[in-house]
Amino acid sequence: MTVSLQIIYPASADATFDYDYYEETHLPLVEEHLGELMETVEASRGIASGPDMPPAYLLIATITFPDMETLDRAMGEKSGPVIDDVANFTNVQPQILVGQVLMS
Repeated sequence: MTVSLQIIYPASADATFDYDYYEETHLPLVEEHLGELMETVEASRGIASGPDMPPAYLLIATITFPDMETLDRAMGEKSGPVIDDVANFTNVQPQILVGQVLMS
């Protein structure tokens, strides 16, 4: 069963997010440390939450893994440098959602 890890960065009035750093430095770091375990990685920058509505989320990243065991391994032994890097591009505490992929 393919599982997904979604990292969700909520928007707020005082939120900061360096998208260039995220794309040029953080995503390659994710690939370096988790690449052998991941199936896919995708990041979407929030642009709106509806007509004439600002985005509720700055960014949502989705990483898929072949199974829960692989996700657990990635989060256990491999994720330290990736998690430590978050403070370099945002002051937002991300939310996490682990899910079962129903369709891809």
